[in-house]
Amino acid sequence: MNVHEYQGKEVLKQYGVVVPRGHVAYTPEEAVDAAKKLGGDLWVVKAQIHAGGRGKAGGVKLARSLDEVKAFASELLGKVLVTHQTGPEGKEVKRLLIEEGCAIQKEYYVGMTLDRSKGRLVMMASEEGGTEIEEVAARTPEKIFKEVVDPAVGLQAFQARRLAYSIGIPKELINKAVKFMLGLYQAFVDKDCSLAEINPLITTKDGQVMALDAKLNFDSNALYRHKDIVELRDFDEEDPKEIEASKYDLSYIALDGNIGCMVNGAGLAMATMDIIKHYGGEPANFLDVGGGATTEKVTEAFKIILDDPNVKGVLVNIFGGIMKCDVIANGVVEAAKQVGLDRPLVVRLEGTNVELGKEILNQSGLKIVAADSMADAAEKIVSLVN
Repeated sequence: MNVHEYQGKEVLKQYGVVVPRGHVAYTPEEAVDAAKKLGGDLWVVKAQIHAGGRGKAGGVKLARSLDEVKAFASELLGKVLVTHQTGPEGKEVKRLLIEEGCAIQKEYYVGMTLDRSKGRLVMMASEEGGTEIEEVAARTPEKIFKEVVDPAVGLQAFQARRLAYSIGIPKELINKAVKFMLGLYQAFVDKDCSLAEINPLITTKDGQVMALDAKLNFDSNALYRHKDIVELRDFDEEDPKEIEASKYDLSYIALDGNIGCMVNGAGLAMATMDIIKHYGGEPANFLDVGGGATTEKVTEAFKIILDDPNVKGVLVNIFGGIMKCDVIANGVVEAAKQVGLDRPLVVRLEGTNVELGKEILNQSGLKIVAADSMADAAEKIVSLVN
């Protein structure tokens, strides 16, 4: 689960991480009020969307008067911001972060994630702040420094100190940088984050080490123990179909194609999308109904797929292990009757209760095309859609 920058900063503040003072605003008037509360003569007006690259897309403005704050807020609110992470459709800006201006001395990068090859958390740092870390890795990989964390003892002060020295933090600010990194690590672990990026981390002319930007992602599987994080969820930033799917514990991700997929098991779902592309088609979604799905769950999954106007045909590919083929068949039939199936449907069933499942489909009276294998199913649905 993603959160907005201002929400991530509020979480980090709980762990002693220094961030600029700021307030969220939903209207130009609220933006001006926020600037007045902050005081000073320089403010930053930041678009709040779940995507990086906002600055390059014109989503971050420096205002030197209250009139400019209002003008920039009016310009950004309601604007569709297109960045390298949003895709061409972009995201509409519905809220802003109004922050105090900072006297930046130098920008750095600090990030934390899971290194799956080592099975350990790793903290990364670079003197190339403000730049996408992927660009730094490609152009100057020697400028990225890493510390692998032993889960038994956590990030140690000497590791944070080594990172701070490696990226050139001024000697007089090393202790503050160490405190910053230890706070970031503790927030990451306590809140079950999957990614934390501070880009840029800045040193200021008045001797602060501060998170000028903050991106936190949280492990959705751990949200049940973080009600405070769940409350930060912004449904406006998510696909309505993905929101609906989450209500039924379905793993659903919308894609750009026209062939809807309903599969049990993430690996099989990936393979199904691959074979659709192999035969010249384009999958419209990733949808894993899981191993213990009920008829109701399958029905809702099918309805979510058919609710997408881009879907011109549906491929159901089920290998019945824990999931029984007759349960899938009942769900497909029930959903098709409820929504009024008007698009081609190809079904491939294999495994537990497969004969019973096929019998249910055959007796449903629906126009269902049976397939004997994954290749056969993909070939048939691509042909029908085209």
